[in-house]
Amino acid sequence: MGVIVTQLNDFIARVRGGMAVTAPLDPGFVPMAAFLSHYESGLTDANSVPAALSLERESEHSTSFRLRVYKDEAEWGDINRALVERLAKTMLWAYGGFRLRVAAPGYLVDHLRGAYRPGGARAFDADFMSNVYERPFTIDPVALEDIPPDKSGARTVGRHLDGCRIGFDAGGSDRKVSAVVDGEAVYSEEVVWHPKTQSDPSYHYEGILAAFRSAAERMPRVDGIGVSSAGIYVANRARVASLFLKVPKDRFDAEVNDIYIRAAKAIGDVPLEVANDGDVTALAGAMDLNENSVLGIAMGTSEAGGFVDHDGNITGWLNELAFVPVDFNPEAMVDEWSGDIGCGVKYFSQDAAAKLAPAAGIKLDESLTPAEKLKVTQAEAAGGHAGALAIYDTIGVYLGWELAWYARFYQIKHVLILGRVTSGVGGERALAKARETLAAVDPALAGRLTLRLPDESSRRVGQSIAAASLPQTN
Repeated sequence: MGVIVTQLNDFIARVRGGMAVTAPLDPGFVPMAAFLSHYESGLTDANSVPAALSLERESEHSTSFRLRVYKDEAEWGDINRALVERLAKTMLWAYGGFRLRVAAPGYLVDHLRGAYRPGGARAFDADFMSNVYERPFTIDPVALEDIPPDKSGARTVGRHLDGCRIGFDAGGSDRKVSAVVDGEAVYSEEVVWHPKTQSDPSYHYEGILAAFRSAAERMPRVDGIGVSSAGIYVANRARVASLFLKVPKDRFDAEVNDIYIRAAKAIGDVPLEVANDGDVTALAGAMDLNENSVLGIAMGTSEAGGFVDHDGNITGWLNELAFVPVDFNPEAMVDEWSGDIGCGVKYFSQDAAAKLAPAAGIKLDESLTPAEKLKVTQAEAAGGHAGALAIYDTIGVYLGWELAWYARFYQIKHVLILGRVTSGVGGERALAKARETLAAVDPALAGRLTLRLPDESSRRVGQSIAAASLPQTN
């Protein structure tokens, strides 16, 4: 967030002091929703001006956020800068895009340009977006009337259950495939693999093809192939994906970019649809609930997200919630990859449990992996350890507040929570605390939002059926 000056520090202290719910093990926590709500509480037409941010993606798709900012730069300048930067950051990782149009006072445009320039505080974000969309990331000042109307890139994919289909789920530790005939999984298998440690993409290709063939052998024919895979995919091509973390860039471009397309062609000339695993999770939830406007949040190694809109479509947004801001505390933990502070990866993943363990009175062996540290806190919670239970209460408070923030950017009616962090008694406790928190801080939203964990059947078979349903075959 740049240099935190006294003006902003004082405002943050006021926000913290007025919070309806605080985090038990994290007294410095300042939720994004609380910051924005406190900011908006003093706005009037006389003391503020309208502003807007609009983010453009491929095919001139765009999404905007409109607000008012205080006029008085001497009194509010640093607070305005901090808020607008966090809003831009949230939009980038929720929606994705390569061009940010800004209708706001000039000093706010200058601040954003400084943050997102090479060497700036948000250079990682700008470079990431440039790689995803294969063009330079730019920030352009515009007049308010030149902010374009929102244009959705939503696609009608999924919920196609006719015929013989392959559903493939590429995870970081195992790969799952199902043969699905008229909506029923007639065969499923899970195979352990290690894609994140392999530098030769032939390892990944052979694993993917073996899975496709295994499912194909269980059906009289293959009418379509649907793939759920971690990462960012555009037109079925990989742009950024942690599964191929060790693959050199030249081989990524030559062999990974179209890896699913090539594997599908080896099976036959059938429709293929590749989607982010978070979107497929949300789709599986929407199919299970027979509802739309579903946000899926997976709390595991990191925080993953997916969204099915009010029409039941996948939006084409990034939904990379791991990098969406959670906390305005200037002392919040740094994400090692992006270099930013206060983002979802440290609040809704196994890192969150490890981060909170010292305050909970739990000593963790630093030689343990993050997954092993999580198992320790889960075992302590199962045994009734008060500090361990407070960890999950704290994660629940984080979640309740962050749902109020997500709701500013997503039109959500249902939230599906899954991932290893939510396993055991801790998961149910965190969700209960999240519901309690949301009811206290935003009763209207709490009244219209359902928050749930999927059952084991939905997690396993539902995901594969949702993946298989992605392509339209007629």
